[in-house]
Amino acid sequence: MSNVTPFPSSARQSGQTGFDRLELQRIMDLYGRMVSAGHWRDYAIDLGHEAAIFSAFRRSAERPEYRIEKRPALRQRQGMWALIGENGAILKRGQELQGVLAPVERKLLRIVDQ
Repeated sequence: MSNVTPFPSSARQSGQTGFDRLELQRIMDLYGRMVSAGHWRDYAIDLGHEAAIFSAFRRSAERPEYRIEKRPALRQRQGMWALIGENGAILKRGQELQGVLAPVERKLLRIVDQ
């Protein structure tokens, strides 16, 4: 009459999507530069079964200004990386993280007078 359920379930943990070290380093480097420029103040990381999401906030009480999503299931179709804006529109999608982050990095460029 007693059922034994294993805890924690190892099946759940094996299906989790995450960022590898180089990907997270590139994202956190961009985050640090955006913080020093005064654009962002907070971030959140959500690791799920289908996607790993990095959200960057102007203020912590708002919706994220940008979300960087990694969805390995879309690797062969549209690309597993996506840059999503504050309103939920996909701004850029691709196979390489560097290309997807390019629109955000352009915000850091400034014209310098001589």
